[in-house]
Amino acid sequence: MKISISFSSFFKCLLLVGVLATSAPRAEAQQATLIDNIVAKVGGHIILRSELEFQHANAVGQGYKSPTLRCDILRSLVQNKLLLARAEVDSVVVDESRVTGELDGRLNSMIAQIGGADKLEAYYNKSMSEIRSDIRRSLKEQLTVQQMEREIAGKIKVTPKEVQQYFNRIPKDSLPYFSTEVEVGQIVKIAQVGNAQKQAAKAQLEDLRKRILAGEDFAALARQFSQDPGSGAQGGELGFFKKRELVPEYEAAALKLQPGETSPVIESMFGYHIIQLLERRGEEFNTRHILIKPATAQVDMQQTAQQLDSIRALVMKDSLSFAKAAKDFSDDMATKGNGGMITLPGSPTTYIPVDKVDPSIFFVIDTLQVGSISKPLPYRTEDGKEALRILYLKSKTPPHQANMRDDYQKIAAAALADKRNRAIADWFEKNKDTVFVDIVPDFKSCSLDD
Repeated sequence: MKISISFSSFFKCLLLVGVLATSAPRAEAQQATLIDNIVAKVGGHIILRSELEFQHANAVGQGYKSPTLRCDILRSLVQNKLLLARAEVDSVVVDESRVTGELDGRLNSMIAQIGGADKLEAYYNKSMSEIRSDIRRSLKEQLTVQQMEREIAGKIKVTPKEVQQYFNRIPKDSLPYFSTEVEVGQIVKIAQVGNAQKQAAKAQLEDLRKRILAGEDFAALARQFSQDPGSGAQGGELGFFKKRELVPEYEAAALKLQPGETSPVIESMFGYHIIQLLERRGEEFNTRHILIKPATAQVDMQQTAQQLDSIRALVMKDSLSFAKAAKDFSDDMATKGNGGMITLPGSPTTYIPVDKVDPSIFFVIDTLQVGSISKPLPYRTEDGKEALRILYLKSKTPPHQANMRDDYQKIAAAALADKRNRAIADWFEKNKDTVFVDIVPDFKSCSLDD
């Protein structure tokens, strides 16, 4: 059996990247009927019908239409499970701290998107700890698959000649027509909390700790006061974690406790906590906590605005490039390493169709000239921190048919993806007999061959 990702149309090799990486709920996905039975077995891994249907509903919700879409998704899921199975054999692992960091960001984004932790629980009909556990498992699989793909094809590059040859192979009547696209950068500064705000947060937690030690229920106080959207509604309970899966300060304090004992106030990157150890089970431990985040005062926002104004002035005077300023000063880890440039999830380029631009950004850049930078604007990070940012309109491309002059970056990305996909297909061909693959009769019509 030959497993490959060979797509004939321009960019179809990238079709499912964003779809299969999406974990946030979508209204359209609620309409899917999720029936749990196995549709495929790949080594020791299974693919459930509910998993396939959920991904299909997400894809349809994002505008993908194809008579073979369900089969395309099944093919991608099988390929991912094959990579996962081989990763276990080859001892390819991802760092747990990376999983935890991405998990926290994704969960906070999902909560913000749906409008609260309680709504997220109602959507999935699960507790927050169960949702967190499910997402962790799925996310770890995704990151492991990505690591395997890097092991196989990560070092592959394309030359300008190969990019031109790839473009020349596309039939002229199949060249895509691109709508207006923009390149937008940002520099984000999180408002620094003053000492008065820190002391107020600590004092509030000290008071809560005294009430707990005097006999009040920790869980009830967590539900009332904790500012952790993921665990507050659950009485502060996080569920079981292994070592190095939580931020170091939290883990260190938790592991010093005996079951039922409450920690002193501790500080982490998220704010201030008091922690109660619920249970220790081998290498795993279950805790609950109350999180209080220091309030951001207006004076701090003013100081942050002054910082951004100074950075903006340096860039506008050509004393500093925007990319260098983003790398040196931005607090947004997702964009600072990319010269501050914003990209769409799963996209290999910095070009964003205007109809995909976040409205809060669109209405700002719509008033900017190419090369100009906005004044500092209010911004809230994915984890709920008050911040300001400046936006930079690097380029604006009018609607046009794909060509090498205007779209080299996108064409090069597609050529590279195609070359890497072919390398992965060759790897599957050489390793296909090392992993057992079985598809249920309902999906036998979904060919996994090229």
